[in-house]
Amino acid sequence: MDVLVAGALLVLLFPVMLLGALLLLAREGRPILYVAERIGQGGRPFPLYKFRTMPMGADRVGGVTGGDKAARLSPLHRLVRRTRADELPQLWNVIRGDMSLVGPRPPLRRYVEAFPGLYGAVLRSRPGITGLASLRLAAWEERLLSRCRTPEETEAAYRRLCVPRKARLDLLWQRNRTLCWDALLVAETALRPFRRPSPARRRPAVANPLVNR
Repeated sequence: MDVLVAGALLVLLFPVMLLGALLLLAREGRPILYVAERIGQGGRPFPLYKFRTMPMGADRVGGVTGGDKAARLSPLHRLVRRTRADELPQLWNVIRGDMSLVGPRPPLRRYVEAFPGLYGAVLRSRPGITGLASLRLAAWEERLLSRCRTPEETEAAYRRLCVPRKARLDLLWQRNRTLCWDALLVAETALRPFRRPSPARRRPAVANPLVNR
């Protein structure tokens, strides 16, 4: 099912992806794609494909995107990330068998090594382009990490607050997974770029206790 749907989406979305690639090339230059190691099902590493939305070398400073990195994003890169269009090349990861359409987001090796028990359970499932944790916590995580001003603050906040909360939702999905639920999560992901956040979602869900320490 994953391969059939991903193949059909690649065909349907190819004009959009081509237009996006040409726009990124004209406005932001090369390389267009960002390829990085992620850890997949059973601890197997694989190359993850995305449209590049960060300045070159940004991945060498910290693992996740906090306020220190977000300030360097161009308006086009912000738009691509907000609509999640940067993840469209991961349809190729699905066809390769690295990922599913729905599942936990594939983690960096550093987090798998730091939380072996947690990710040992989460990665019993194949990672996905979208998932329950991705949809429910993306806005909260972005607000939380946007208040971090250094790579060290970002890393500490992500490890302390984001990793365990995302893992709980990933394991909840894993225990109750059905084809119908996966289809609903895919549909919600497809509609997400066209929805405006509610006022409640614009307010910070939690304070970041690690900032300004």
